[in-house]
Amino acid sequence: MADQPLVGIIMGSKSDLPTMEACTKQLEELGVPYELVIASAHRNPAKVHEWASTAADRGLKVIIAAAGKAAHLGGVVAAYTPLPIIGVPMKTSDLGGLDSLLSMVQMPSGVPVACVAINGAKNAAIYATQILGATLPEYRQKMVDFKQRMAEA
Repeated sequence: MADQPLVGIIMGSKSDLPTMEACTKQLEELGVPYELVIASAHRNPAKVHEWASTAADRGLKVIIAAAGKAAHLGGVVAAYTPLPIIGVPMKTSDLGGLDSLLSMVQMPSGVPVACVAINGAKNAAIYATQILGATLPEYRQKMVDFKQRMAEA
């Protein structure tokens, strides 16, 4: 996107892309600039560390982390940045995503990760925009308009 990214999206695997398209599409519809990276907390820990620890300096305001199974990505990212993290647990073939969900919501005190529903990519984008709207009036207005359209539908 041409504008300075405000939302960072990180996912643990290319296989998460089809589900996360709902997130990128929603951010685009809301006019929220984002960047996207694929890096596993387990297979690419150095890449995750570098990306997360420099996120705030690059101008990001909120991060969406999508992962499945032992879904530690959101927590690892949260350990390296002061930015708010929204976790998106991916549906899995083994436990239907319950494994991903529990991995995300069972974070230790001091390392919070907000969490949406299993495969809740669209809600992650909406929540990220609401977080931006807390300090950026143009995104607050986008959410007011979005909710008005929902009420009218």
